[in-house]
Amino acid sequence: MASPTLRRRRLSRLLRELREASGSTASKVAKEAKRRSGKHRGWSASKLTRLEGAEWKRVQADDVLMLLDIYEVTDPAERSSYVTLAKEANQQGWWATFGDALGSGQFVGLESEASSIRSYESMSIPGLLQTPEYARAVIAGNGMVSDETELAQRVDARMFRKNVFTKMNPVTFWAVLDEAALLRITPELKGQLEYLLEMGNRPNVGIQVLPMSRGPHAAMTGQFVIMEFPPPDLPVVYLEVMSEELYLEKPQEVTRYQHFYDYVQAEALSVSDSRALIRDRLASL
Repeated sequence: MASPTLRRRRLSRLLRELREASGSTASKVAKEAKRRSGKHRGWSASKLTRLEGAEWKRVQADDVLMLLDIYEVTDPAERSSYVTLAKEANQQGWWATFGDALGSGQFVGLESEASSIRSYESMSIPGLLQTPEYARAVIAGNGMVSDETELAQRVDARMFRKNVFTKMNPVTFWAVLDEAALLRITPELKGQLEYLLEMGNRPNVGIQVLPMSRGPHAAMTGQFVIMEFPPPDLPVVYLEVMSEELYLEKPQEVTRYQHFYDYVQAEALSVSDSRALIRDRLASL
């Protein structure tokens, strides 16, 4: 379950921090790298910006070492750690075995190594809490699959993500669900409600329901996920708008969504009252 996604983001952040600490601009560093390499092509400010923004798929160890030279990082152990990080970032993620069923793999790459995940969902059950039947209905309902084979692959991929609950250090997962998500569960999918009750018994899983009677609340603009990681990696907020993925990691952005989550969680029913509401909904089907 090791995630090259997290390694890539860490390497990019560290390289950016080294440049900022040196007081150099991307253009100045790129120009120096070009001079030292003796090559007219291969280094540019845009390349460095992509490296620092984790907007790359593979990075050359020689490029990393060149930057470390420019930033005067001379300690052998530190230089070796950067090279190791680059090699780990270049590895293929486990999600590649599912083709494009998990999109770019960036989200699940982060999810797989998160120590804590907090999720707010307004219209559906979070992927990590879905049953195969419910996942199948949701995926088929969005009209984005072309045939039964692709549908089955996407369901299998979603189920595989649940390994975060059984790994050596399982994730702490907390979900706040809008009551609307429960109301959209039809009688033939009532097993999803039973599964929520089952998962809620786990010590590392918390489920709260935000009743519609609460009216307007802090997260009316849509769903979001906050992922936190063991040091030295920093928290990330994930937003999905239609088919677009957005990742926020600036401290002020993360703090803003952490506050949103606190507000929404405070408005939601307690865990025990949420279980009672889920049971009531199940009994009504």
